[in-house]
Amino acid sequence: MNPSFADDVLPQAQSGRSQDALLVASLLHLMSHYTARETGEPPCVKLASVIERHLCALARLPEIDPVLRATCEQLTEKWAAVVDAKLPPPVKTPLLARFMKGAWPGKAAAVAG
Repeated sequence: MNPSFADDVLPQAQSGRSQDALLVASLLHLMSHYTARETGEPPCVKLASVIERHLCALARLPEIDPVLRATCEQLTEKWAAVVDAKLPPPVKTPLLARFMKGAWPGKAAAVAG
């Protein structure tokens, strides 16, 4: 085997595996920080969102073990529910109120004409 070939191919093969391991390691690190909160301090919704994205990224890896993929997909749904529960509800502005504020583009044209 040509040494330059080994130098070129092996780092690429190992980089894919090390990227998978890096994603798993970072996910475990994030999850441990989510649970290690000060007494009375509410959980961080941003951290839960990052955990959800990491799980989703792991589930989408092409050569991931099927059991790990299924686990990541299930956990993605659980963490998405955590994020949704922690987000403030959207402010709903009635349609008439939006028109009265001038958000309707036709209003400015009608007044100017």
